Amino acid sequence: MRYLRPLPALIGLLVCSAIGTSYAATDHKSLIKGPFKSGPEVTKKCLECHEKEAQDVMMTTHWTWSSSQKVNGKTIDRGKKNTINNFCVSVSGNWPRCTSCHIGYGWKDASFDLSDKSKVDCLVCHDTSGKYKKNPKGAGIPKKDVDLTKVAQSVGKPSRKNCGTCHFYGGGGDRVKHGDLDSSLLNPSEELDVHMATDGADMSCQECHKTEDHKIKGTALVVTPGPKSHMDCIDCHTEEVHKESILNAHTDAIACQTCHIPTFAKEFPTKVFWDWSTAGEDREPETDDYGMHTYHKKKGNFKWEKNIVPDYQWFNGTGGAYLLGDKIDPAKVTKLNWPNGNIKDRKAKIHPFKVHKGRQIFDKKNNYFIAPKLFGKGGYWKTYSWDNAAKLGMKFVNLPYSGKYGFAKTEMNWRINHMVAPKERALSCLDCHGDNGRLDWKALGYKGDPLKSGGRDSI
Repeated sequence: MRYLRPLPALIGLLVCSAIGTSYAATDHKSLIKGPFKSGPEVTKKCLECHEKEAQDVMMTTHWTWSSSQKVNGKTIDRGKKNTINNFCVSVSGNWPRCTSCHIGYGWKDASFDLSDKSKVDCLVCHDTSGKYKKNPKGAGIPKKDVDLTKVAQSVGKPSRKNCGTCHFYGGGGDRVKHGDLDSSLLNPSEELDVHMATDGADMSCQECHKTEDHKIKGTALVVTPGPKSHMDCIDCHTEEVHKESILNAHTDAIACQTCHIPTFAKEFPTKVFWDWSTAGEDREPETDDYGMHTYHKKKGNFKWEKNIVPDYQWFNGTGGAYLLGDKIDPAKVTKLNWPNGNIKDRKAKIHPFKVHKGRQIFDKKNNYFIAPKLFGKGGYWKTYSWDNAAKLGMKFVNLPYSGKYGFAKTEMNWRINHMVAPKERALSCLDCHGDNGRLDWKALGYKGDPLKSGGRDSI
């Protein structure tokens, strides 16, 4: 009989977020004099020695925001640049705001030249001064008050802060999107994350996210559901890490993260619900007990939660996703992405997820989601007209807009890989197999608790 396996004790957990000490292999103060008036001027100087590195960067999804991958049975070009989500919905039409986190300069519209190496932003990943900041509405251009000469002279290996500048603040702000990536990981305790604890292992992002020629291992199920460059705990840890054989047996069906990340959003709350349908109402901003906005005229209603027990689903390393133009049933919840796998799939294991729920605009006649223009001239945040935002936005994605819109429910699944608890805080047997265990066994395909019903092979 094959059992459910609770996972290895520590986890070589994935994803971007760490580095303890940053240093420059070369002292650039003697090489870089300046002054520089713009980011591209700095890049021009970098290219004198690092042209190959710029070319390597341009081959990565950090630069292209897309890749060729197989999604829902067909090979397509997909990524951040053309994905529908239930946060700020779409990059298309909203470039200057969304691309403020791009590793380039000037992606302000669809004409941005991805083959122009002079637009590569070396500083956003390699600044060690902590003084480099991008204009949040500037299509990747740095803020005017940044001393570019001092920043350029400080370049070194990427730090946890460099990675976190984008990955902690995705979705519109700190702690919004992932749930297991936020600014609390800049200087975490072991209770928060055993791998990144600055008084413990103090691991860098790159120790898990192995990097070669600027290609960083690891992908997000949201934008890359195809099996691209996946990572797992057993990249560093064996599957026989426990002293008890019954625990080692669990790893046949249970991902390490399931037991070793009992909760996420441990120190800061994360957004779990976003309702765009209430945006535009003239009422005062509202906040919750955490001090987080629960209503904002530009964006509608939000719900935040802290110290969250994950949602548990089978995952075999691949996923599926809603694609622009796909038909929906507005009476049902549409999953914008999902993990593939089930109890009969021997490649699948039970993984923890954050599920972000929302209500967002769709075309009532064509029955597909709308990519609205939110930012800039004519956008919703200027006009508070959904009709105008839909009309403009759909032109950017080359889909017709019928003139009739409504709001439909959606869900997105975010894998939980960070905030690994000390092994003493891992789930115990009764957390899953007790009378009030956290796993919904029947939803996972079991007859009931496998401890009583015979396990995965008894179905």
